[in-house]
Formats: sequence, C-alpha cells, structure tokens
Amino acid sequence: MTVSDRVPTLLSAATIGIYLLLVVGATTALSDATTACAAWPACGTGYTTPTDPIGWIAIGHRVAAIVVGLLVVAAAVAVFRDRAATRVKAATALVLLAYPIQAGFGAYIATTDITRSVSVLHLVTGIAIFVTSLAALTWWLEAETGDPDEDPTPAGSVHDDPVVEPGSTGDANPTVSLDPDTDDASASASESPSIPAGGWPRRVATARAYFRLMKPRLMWLLCLVAAAAMALADGMVDGAAFTPRTIAFTLVGGSLAIGASGTFNHVFERDVDKRMQRTADRPLALDLIPVSHAIAFGLSLTVISVGVFWLVNPLAAALGVTAIAFYSVVYTLVLKPNTVQNTVIGGAAGSLPALIGWAAVTGEIGGGGLLLAALIFLWTPAHFYNLALAYRDDYERGGFPMMPVVRGGTTTRRHILWYLGATLVAAAVLAATADALGVVYLVVGVALGAVFLWAVVRLHYEQTETAAFRAFHASNAYLGLVLLAVVFDSLVV
Repeated sequence: MTVSDRVPTLLSAATIGIYLLLVVGATTALSDATTACAAWPACGTGYTTPTDPIGWIAIGHRVAAIVVGLLVVAAAVAVFRDRAATRVKAATALVLLAYPIQAGFGAYIATTDITRSVSVLHLVTGIAIFVTSLAALTWWLEAETGDPDEDPTPAGSVHDDPVVEPGSTGDANPTVSLDPDTDDASASASESPSIPAGGWPRRVATARAYFRLMKPRLMWLLCLVAAAAMALADGMVDGAAFTPRTIAFTLVGGSLAIGASGTFNHVFERDVDKRMQRTADRPLALDLIPVSHAIAFGLSLTVISVGVFWLVNPLAAALGVTAIAFYSVVYTLVLKPNTVQNTVIGGAAGSLPALIGWAAVTGEIGGGGLLLAALIFLWTPAHFYNLALAYRDDYERGGFPMMPVVRGGTTTRRHILWYLGATLVAAAVLAATADALGVVYLVVGVALGAVFLWAVVRLHYEQTETAAFRAFHASNAYLGLVLLAVVFDSLVV
C-alpha cells in the first residue's frame, strides 16, 4: 500500500473514530457511566477497575479515545508525507492539535461536577473536530480523484438549455426514498412495453397502474419516519397520545397522503416521462390511465387522507395538506425544473412525516420532531445525489438541472460527503437531546455511518454507475436502520 492509498483509509478511520466518541459522549448511557467512574484515567482512586458494571462503559470510552488518538496521529503523518494540499494539511494539523485538548476537557468533565453549558461546549467542540477531519478527507479526495477540467456553473443557476416542456418536470423519482420508484425500465422512450388489449389482463394491469401512481415504495419509508417520530415523542414527552388508534390513523393517513402526492407527481411529469428511458413505462406515460381519472384519483386520496388525519388532530391534518402540496406543486413544478438546489430544498417533503408523527401524538411541533426532520432533510442530498450520478445522462436528456448535470461529478461527490457529514452531526445532536436513545441507536448510527462513508469514498475512486448505486444503497441502509433503532430504543430500552 502506498502513502496515497493510506491517506483516505486513515483519514476515514480517524473521522469515524472521532464520530464514535462524539456519539458515545452524547448519549445518556455515558453520563451514567461517568457517575460510576468519576476518576481518571481509571476508576476509584484513578488506578482501579470499576466496581459497577456500567463503569466499564466509561473505561471503554477512554480506551477508544486512545485508539482514535493514534489514528489521528497516523492520518496526520500520512497526509504530511503525501505532500497534500495546504488546506488538507491545515485541517489535519488542526485536528491533531485540538484532539488532546478535547480529551483533556473530557477528563475534566468526568471528574468534576459540571453545568449543562460545559457539556454543550464539549459537544460543540467534538462536532467541530469531526467536521474538520471530514473536511481534510473531502479536500484530499477532491484533489486526488476530481476532474480539474470541470467548469461548474455559478451556485443556484439552472441548466443552460432546458428542454422541459411547459407544465412538465421530468423524472418522477422521489427525493427521499429507501427504494425509490426508479422503475429501472428496460424500455426506452421510443420503444414502450406492450399493454394488454382487454379483458381480465387489462383490468389487472389497470389496477396495478393505479397502485403504481401511489408510489408504494415510498410509503413504507415515510411511514417509518412518522413511526420513529411518534415513538421518540412517546419516550421524550410526558402524556404523549401514543395509542393504537393514533398510530393506525397516522400511518393510514400518511400512506394516503403519499399516494396522493405520487399521483399528482405522475400527472405533472407525464410528458417528460415518455422521453426518459427509465420512466417510459409509467402508467400515464403509456396512457394506461386517462389523465382525468388520475387527477380524480389523486384528489380522492387527498380528501380521504386529510379526513383521516383530522381524526387524529387538526395540526396533523394541516401538516398532511402541506406535505401533499409541497411535493406535488413546490417540488415537482417549481424546484425540480428550475434550480440545481431542487434536491436540497425538496428534502423538506421527506422531513414533513417526522413533524406529522410528532404532532400526531403531542398535538404540537416539538424539538425532537424538528431534529428528526433535520436529519431526514440533510440525509436527502447525500442519498439522492448518488442516484443522480447514476442517471446523469437520463436527467440531461430530460433537461433537469440536477447537480451532476449542472456542476459535474467532482462537485457532486464533494457535496455528498458534506451532506453525509451534516447528517451524522444531526444524528449526534439528536442523541444528545433525546434521553430515550441509547446503545442500539449508537451502534447502528456509527456502524452504518462508517459503511456509508466507505461507499462514498469508493465512489470517488471508481466513479462508475455501480459505485453510485452502492453508495445509494448504503444510504438506504443507514437511514432505515437508524429509524428502526430510534423506534427500538424509544419503546423497548
């Protein structure tokens, strides 16, 4: 292995190691462990083993800090031996200098009665060290694997020569999805699949078409987001109405709202769908369902959805209407065809189920719901930009100002890393805020975060469709399992 090969490996390991310490320090489990081992470097007088089993958590944290410190040193040595760019060296040196200070700060906290402001300062400092380490990795990868000939357009600009027809917005892929309705059509825009002529096969095909309009692959993810928010609220808010009735009505109303949003999305995008390879077999692109019927279907789903949400509480109903309108109109008609930031701003559509779930059991929009929504919002670009890289040519044919089309692969890969880092920070802040979250959330978040980071680093090197899908699926696994961990820790632990 050459020095250049070691640099991203060591920087990645150091970054995830720092994140591990950050999340462990943010959980309530460590706070209890610190009380059981309020000495340094070990327990008791400072040189004895813990008398309480939970004290071993604190000892493990301190041992991990030593190991991570060695990784930080090794990464710094590799960076300086590699003759990396000045900003990479500066970021690495800053981490090297700040790390022992942060460790000393942690030792002080472990052995002293502290105020909440001191704990917050410790958390913020840890986040800053993590972000700086991630910056060193990002800048190194960009210099090593980026294309210096790319000439990105100014921030916020749209595609220079859009070919989208009025009223159309192209691809119907959702901005938030564990398994988006990509449809991976083998058919092209000029060679559509055959449609049953009549009888029972035609009726079955029509029923399936209506089902596809609802984007069923989105339903389970967004319902999981809402379920995680409801469970989190139950673990954080006294008197939360976490009842079978509330859960059932919220999930049913949410599923119908997703179906309505998906249907309107298909209606508005039907013309461009016909021209794009992977969307050419969508129901309205094939004229399998009359447009007027699809509109009526979407309106019916909207009315029923709002009615079901109203049975929960008026705030949930209002948020449900907002979610349908935002995805169907704001994202589909305004953002997607007009701005390179469509995916970023459009992430709000996927964040709303977190607010709906929280509001359903509390009757208000609370801090835990907002933090979970922020996690989803920041995760969306880190997730979807991988798909945009894989389907870059298709988006360009559709005339959409997606990040890879407008600014190129190098910039897109850099943004994936930045948003991945922001997602991990949001997850750490959620752990620090929500007492209900514990060991399961910690282990899943760090382990899957490491897998996600590894996949993105490989994407920088391979720059292939396969690598983009690998990172895309890693992002799926990260969010899905983190949400399940939130449910588990909130309800079981």
